[in-house]
Amino acid sequence: MTHTQTNERRPPLHASQTARRTAVTWLAALMGSLALLLAVPALSHAEDNANNYACLGHIKAGQPEAGNEEQQVQYGFYCDGPITGYQLQSQIPVTGIQAAPLVSLNTTGAALTDTFSCSGEFPGYALNCVGLAKQGWETVTGQFSIGTKLCKEPRVDPLLTVTYAYIEKGAVVQAISGPFDLGRPLGCKADSLSGSTRLNPQPPVNSHKKKKGKKSAKKSAHKTSHR
Repeated sequence: MTHTQTNERRPPLHASQTARRTAVTWLAALMGSLALLLAVPALSHAEDNANNYACLGHIKAGQPEAGNEEQQVQYGFYCDGPITGYQLQSQIPVTGIQAAPLVSLNTTGAALTDTFSCSGEFPGYALNCVGLAKQGWETVTGQFSIGTKLCKEPRVDPLLTVTYAYIEKGAVVQAISGPFDLGRPLGCKADSLSGSTRLNPQPPVNSHKKKKGKKSAKKSAHKTSHR
């Protein structure tokens, strides 16, 4: 399924309205995944802790899109178990999404028929996707757009939450894992906030003090050599 890029600008919502809409959209996305449940097997014994998945990913500059001058952000992640949905939460407003994410094998890069469908409130702070990655170690790659430059502070740093829904003994079972921090964008020049993430914040590094300290040390060494 191909999704139309949405760049419509809307007045900012009150925080409580945004939270409610995000919750409703996420719930709708989860309910939409129920259509896939009959095709999704129950977790095997080795995968029976889907509330404790491990997921790893990153973000970087995305591919430019025709007719869209906003900054494209590409994300990619994989988990150690199957998933039927995921959410990306950004602290930078998301202004649109690209076509359906691509799913491939993490080990070989081979494209798979597994797919996801994504939606959200734009501009907004959450991207909700439902679909199917039938097994672990499948890499999901997609794009979204933001209204600021990728490397401008504050840099976008999305959190990932994944879900797995299946039918077991006639009942729907829902598991949720996360959040996982996809981190700050790759390929940007290091600055005072490098190394800090939303889930592991670090105090800014004051590079000016370090440079001043080096100059003072050089001056002291110069004076000593002339004594």
